[in-house]
Amino acid sequence: MTERVDFLAGGNLMSLSLRERKAAVREVSKRYQKASRKEKGKILDEFVKLTGYTRCYSSYVLRSFGKKIKININGKNIILLADNRIKQRRRNNRKYDESVLKALKYLWRLSDYLCGKRVAEYIKETLPVLERFDEIKLDENTRNKLMSISPATIDRLLKKERDKCRLKNRGRSLTKPGTLLKHQIPIRTFADWNEKKPGFVEVDLVGHDGGILRGDFLYTLDATDVHTGWTETRAVRNKAQVWVFDALTHIRRRLPFNLLGIDSDNGSEFINGHLMRYCEREKITFTRSRPYRKNDNCFVEQKNYSVVRRAVGYLRYDTEKELKTINRLYAILRLYTNFFQPSMKLIEKTRTGSKVTKKYSKPATPYQRIIQSNDISESVKASIMKEYEQLNPAALKREIDNIQRRLWRQYSDKKRGEHTAVKPNDFVYNLNEATI
Repeated sequence: MTERVDFLAGGNLMSLSLRERKAAVREVSKRYQKASRKEKGKILDEFVKLTGYTRCYSSYVLRSFGKKIKININGKNIILLADNRIKQRRRNNRKYDESVLKALKYLWRLSDYLCGKRVAEYIKETLPVLERFDEIKLDENTRNKLMSISPATIDRLLKKERDKCRLKNRGRSLTKPGTLLKHQIPIRTFADWNEKKPGFVEVDLVGHDGGILRGDFLYTLDATDVHTGWTETRAVRNKAQVWVFDALTHIRRRLPFNLLGIDSDNGSEFINGHLMRYCEREKITFTRSRPYRKNDNCFVEQKNYSVVRRAVGYLRYDTEKELKTINRLYAILRLYTNFFQPSMKLIEKTRTGSKVTKKYSKPATPYQRIIQSNDISESVKASIMKEYEQLNPAALKREIDNIQRRLWRQYSDKKRGEHTAVKPNDFVYNLNEATI
């Protein structure tokens, strides 16, 4: 089909094919190149009306048609007519070569597949630590590029790798309403969360039922500090009050700061007289969220996925052996998450009509927020800094992967008699062994 262009000339709608326009250029250019300055203006006016070209482009086409032009292609000078010019593809020198991409993929897997903004901060914080433990060796040029790479470039370079790692499984809520005792525990909403010091935590239970709700199965008690993002987890046999309370006291001993407040959902495992009396005796503020408002516990709900689900998946765990393995996993995971996993916090939200604008803080690890806090004693900071200097993030990640594989083998052995086919990819994304 012949390409055509429509335009208005003399008040009438006219059209010329591409071949007709080229013929017009060929004929008019002869007169244009020999004409005086005044005559060229008149010729341009007519040519613009005839072809529909812009005046600037018309002037370029008419003055250059038929002239010889010298261009350089692959180091060779070639003479061409202007109307037969070969367009050269623009070639940009690639800044981030294969060595940078290989190192970036390794660090991204080591970070447990974080987003670009968090990976950028993770690299700046963790790369010197990995070099100190001889886990990675990079030349100076590659190292400088990794330390200065932008979050947008990280997301662009890792797009293909990120598309391969997408979880499709979804969890379900297992919260059962508590007793009438909940009316004695005040409600705490999102608007009230303005704690500026560590110690106020949100707690929640994550069920490992594997989609089968009958019988007993394991739960994970997840506790997240609102101010620092410090997260502690502990697996329990079921959601009985005695196990939940025991896990909560165990988590309290692990916290690097004093426990000042607990905020839970309305489940009976939390809304009970035993926990309420304990909080009153220890002078711990005890509050609860509104029923059916998950966003009231947004801090711990986010960690339910990013820490618990990403570590142990969505399968059903219900044996004593699996309980011990998961708690062994959490003992290593708490170090890896709190010392080396940067996160962003919402610091401002403004609404203009129907548009909501959110502003986030610079990515930082819970460890960094504790060091920067004025409410933590210097002795505690010195102790936690000493612990940080002894940690190797690559070694921690390898240990996490080994325990995950052990947990998978225990689950497979348990299901072997039932002839159930479950793919490992439905369980957890493991770090592929990579060396640089």
